[in-house]
Amino acid sequence: MKESEHQIQSAILVAVSHHHCNIFRSNVGKVKTADGRWFDAGLPKGHPDLYGFKWSNGKVFYLEIKNAKGRPRPDQIRFHQMLAKHHIIHGIARSVDDALKIIDKELVGYGFKEANDEKSN
Repeated sequence: MKESEHQIQSAILVAVSHHHCNIFRSNVGKVKTADGRWFDAGLPKGHPDLYGFKWSNGKVFYLEIKNAKGRPRPDQIRFHQMLAKHHIIHGIARSVDDALKIIDKELVGYGFKEANDEKSN
């Protein structure tokens, strides 16, 4: 059975927190207020699922979690392009190994090119 994105994300949160990093889950969503208005709680559209920083040098990283078949949405691709423009560590993590590789090697945009190449095929 394939792991869900939630299972992958949970494993990454544990592994990265034991890897000399602080890591946080991005909580987003909409809630209806008591007077019937919608309140959009959270981050900009396309913000990656997890973010944190390395204790060794303070560098920030962002991780978009996808399962084996998951592909980034257009808003996630736009966020990736902004991060890449500023040389920020980030990428698509489909496993704990991917997440640790992105962080340790300080990769910029890991997995986004592959996702775009598959989309165009």
